[in-house]
Amino acid sequence: MSSDVWKREEVQSPCTDLCTMHPDTGLCLGCARTIEEIAGWSQLAPAQRALILQQLPKRQAQPKKRRGGRAAKRAND
Repeated sequence: MSSDVWKREEVQSPCTDLCTMHPDTGLCLGCARTIEEIAGWSQLAPAQRALILQQLPKRQAQPKKRRGGRAAKRAND
């Protein structure tokens, strides 16, 4: 059996095994990719994968602002 499969020079997946999509941003909380990017990752060319990886640090999967909590809910009632 050949171990050549492990010597491929492919862009690795940024998956962190925290696969949960944020309902507002549509980005994975673990890796900040869209569902389309995750689903199509294995079919993307290395250059496309590298471009996505380059963009990930700028993305925020979860907004930093809180939505208001109880105070906002009371104000809307």
